[in-house]
Amino acid sequence: MKGKPNIRLRFNSLTTIIYIFGIILLLQLFNLQIIHGEEYREQSNTRLTRESTAVAARGSILDRNGNPIVENSMGFSLELYKSKVDNQTLNTTILNIVDVLEKNEDSYKDSFPIKINEEEQYYFDFDTDEKAINWKKKMKLDEKLNAQQCIQQLKEKYEIQFDNIYQVRKVLAVRYQILQDGYSTTKSIVISNNISRKSALEFNERSENFPGVSVVVEPIRQYTSGNLASHVVGTIGKISEVKDGYNANDYIGKTGIEYLFEKYLKGQDGTKQIDMSVDGTNTEEYVTQDAVEGSDVVLTIDANLQKVTEQALSNNIQKINSGGFGKKYATNSGAAIVMNVKTGEVLSMASYPDFNPQDFVGGISSENWEKYNTEDTPQVNKTMQTAYAPGSIFKMVTAIAGLESGAITTKETINDTGVYPKYTNPKCWIYTDYHKGHGRLNVSGAIQHSCNYFFYETADRMGIDTLAKYAKYFGLGTKTGIELPNETSGTLASKETKQNLYNEQWYAGETLSAAIGQSYNSFSLVQIAKYISMLANGGNKIQPTIVEKIINSDGTEVSREEIQNYIKEKAGIADENQEDISISQDNLRAILEGMESVTDDQGGTAYSIFKNFAISVGGKTGSAETSTGKVNAWFVGFAPYDDPQIAVVVLVENGGHGYYTAEAVKEIIEQYFGMNIEQVQENVTSIPYTESFR
Repeated sequence: MKGKPNIRLRFNSLTTIIYIFGIILLLQLFNLQIIHGEEYREQSNTRLTRESTAVAARGSILDRNGNPIVENSMGFSLELYKSKVDNQTLNTTILNIVDVLEKNEDSYKDSFPIKINEEEQYYFDFDTDEKAINWKKKMKLDEKLNAQQCIQQLKEKYEIQFDNIYQVRKVLAVRYQILQDGYSTTKSIVISNNISRKSALEFNERSENFPGVSVVVEPIRQYTSGNLASHVVGTIGKISEVKDGYNANDYIGKTGIEYLFEKYLKGQDGTKQIDMSVDGTNTEEYVTQDAVEGSDVVLTIDANLQKVTEQALSNNIQKINSGGFGKKYATNSGAAIVMNVKTGEVLSMASYPDFNPQDFVGGISSENWEKYNTEDTPQVNKTMQTAYAPGSIFKMVTAIAGLESGAITTKETINDTGVYPKYTNPKCWIYTDYHKGHGRLNVSGAIQHSCNYFFYETADRMGIDTLAKYAKYFGLGTKTGIELPNETSGTLASKETKQNLYNEQWYAGETLSAAIGQSYNSFSLVQIAKYISMLANGGNKIQPTIVEKIINSDGTEVSREEIQNYIKEKAGIADENQEDISISQDNLRAILEGMESVTDDQGGTAYSIFKNFAISVGGKTGSAETSTGKVNAWFVGFAPYDDPQIAVVVLVENGGHGYYTAEAVKEIIEQYFGMNIEQVQENVTSIPYTESFR
């Protein structure tokens, strides 16, 4: 019919096209299976293709001026894949690997719990027999076997033919790592992190001797400044439990900023394809997806001020310990912090003793682990993870509470007779030392001379509720929300605290002890620094912070709101409806004048340290007894007096007297203001020391 398509013609055309494609496909199959079949079968039997992770570099940790405290360098890791070799070849390979590493002074992962003693005998490295028995059960060994017998059975199992006991143990150490981590043709185990370039070259140049061995180029964490700000930046370690975005060989933040900001510091790993022969040699590598570097965390810390703060604290502790102030106190620990009084930015934060975070990269040695686990707790950040009784540095809170509540006035004087005539008749410290009182003092003089009697009377007039109210306003006994993990909240002396702790009621006489910084009062240095900063800035609330910003790899910044919400969630901090209090500037001025007299007037408890100092400093000494009978030494201060910029807090555990710690504060202030230390340093050796300083 005219105009209608020819259906038969179309069908024949389609059939022809299908026929042609079929011929082409058959020819391709013939080429693959017949002509090149043997070649491709040979390749499949001799080559393996696997996908591996291209490790992303962690973000750097920088000081406020952009100086790196923690960064990355390109390093080499040694990985082992399963290859088609017999047990004896694998044992020889392992021994060759260890020999190269040891020759070049590179370490390797060794958690095998059977060691060799000086008599060249095997022994179990367990604390208890129970642990040894449990290990033998896991290894499917008879629990009655001794170490030597266990070694013999393992030698037989893995067909180890070496007779040298040290060689045997080396092989078993790596074999044990393989058993722990598991490996295959597509999954490696890491034998050693951050090996030397010399070792890397030798493994690559002699690849035929190391079947299954792969040298991986990857970023290695570098703590550029050694021990600097170690408690702040923290440590990394091998992941203990694999989770989304991680694999078994990954390292993860364990403490400090490294831990808390893991989400941002960890980059996004890429992928790479590795072609390897089945005997484990002749590898080729191709990147299939680029890795994305982690975000940089910029701290509020000034690296130079941090160095001086750490050194001043260390020097101060050593001087006290050696009797440099006239009396020896056994001390080896302390802390210091410098804060911007207007912004709450932490400019330096030191905890002593410290540690080197680099020791934790790649797995910490048993020697270093033992060194860092002592009674001085080197790994604890004593500025915000530990709470201390404040002693006399708390007296400014008592003064503010008394003035603001009307219990006392700035012009009123109270006559210190030495023994307070109420309750248990507590004594002023001057009576204990000299059997007399301070006489009549106003609030400024009471702070200057640290008169206990004055603050006993003030506390008795106003009561514990008023005292606790103002202490809480200054942030004492409450987490500050600073961007560091495991912040302590401390405790604040109050009716509620005693009820919660002991289910007991508060007695009026207990308020006297609370007023001079004892009782249940126990605060962190961060809280104390916030409190002193608020005194210096006119009573305005501030938020302590140690992270200035987070910069993503593309140059954008994480919003401040996101960071704050993240910290609240991580630290479990809830927003509290804290009462806003307006502090009278006249009342506050009286407090600050008393603090200035501490350093500037001859009767002040730190006058001998700050006499003729180029910058006027407001300060307060404090000594607080502990439950163990030791006396912790405090000095808190701010400078300059007329226009405060910084607050400085120093604590030395069992440091004796607050006067002792003032020297460290002075050094820190000198550094901050860029002073020529030789010009302002005074010869104070001629000024006699008396035990009356508080």
